[in-house]
Amino acid sequence: MNLKATYTKQIKTEAKRLGFLSCGISKAEFLEQEAPRLEKWLKQNMHGEMQYMENHFDKRLDPTKLVNDAKSVISVLLNYFPSEEQHDPEAPKISKYAYGTDYHFVIKDKLKQLLHYIQEEIGEVHGRAFVDSAPVLDKAWAAKSGLGWIGKNSNLLTQQVGSFYFIAELIVDLDLDYDMPVTDHCGTCTACIDACPTQAIVDPYVVDGSKCISYFTIELKEEIPNSYQGKFDNWMFGCDVCQDVCPWNSFSKPHNEPLFNPKPELLEMTKKDWEEITQDVFSRIFQKSAVKRTKFSGLNRNIRFLKD
Repeated sequence: MNLKATYTKQIKTEAKRLGFLSCGISKAEFLEQEAPRLEKWLKQNMHGEMQYMENHFDKRLDPTKLVNDAKSVISVLLNYFPSEEQHDPEAPKISKYAYGTDYHFVIKDKLKQLLHYIQEEIGEVHGRAFVDSAPVLDKAWAAKSGLGWIGKNSNLLTQQVGSFYFIAELIVDLDLDYDMPVTDHCGTCTACIDACPTQAIVDPYVVDGSKCISYFTIELKEEIPNSYQGKFDNWMFGCDVCQDVCPWNSFSKPHNEPLFNPKPELLEMTKKDWEEITQDVFSRIFQKSAVKRTKFSGLNRNIRFLKD
């Protein structure tokens, strides 16, 4: 086995040991196919108020602008599918990814351990960990690395696993063996397009971010437009509809990451509890959660919007 193959095998084995669902590797190079797509999406204002999507256009498409002399993008998936969901069927809903500890902390820590392992075992390797916090097109890299295909709901989908996982990457200046992309298995299915409560999937594989419930409940800072009244399917933070209806997610299995387990109180809260939530309860339940992004005022606005 040559050195490249040995290093590749070592890295993938260690990623598995750290609890990642899978690990794929691709060559760090300009994302030629993504460039016109991203440009068109931005020109059509599908990012709404997410101004940050316009920044660092070049860096988003070229990993060598993020890490000097970058050679490889190591993509990893981490399962977050919960073993149980909110108990009250009437309660406003939270996207499953936000049940436990904020994934940024959990994954960053694992990626740092992976990078440390690479430096210990292989030698002087430079790199950076990215968890949805820098201009990196996570899904494009994961697809390029053979970890799944980008589905009609624009999420990364994987046979046997579905899509309830986080995507993150290490960009390193180390040559490795690269994986091949997998084929698209959406076929003629349009379940996600048909089910989207706000018709945000405007074409197969194209999501208008500015119409997405996740955008309204997390990113939008001002009041939610009245025209969307009654269309939120009771989601107060994020939305899982296009994933819940995806046939590939019938294969989802619960994660085994203790940090992703929600506080029991979160699952037990009733519709009435949410409508009467106080700043104290919010701070306690969402202490290290991604839900803090909306702040108490934002979550309250969302709950009021569902009630009106």
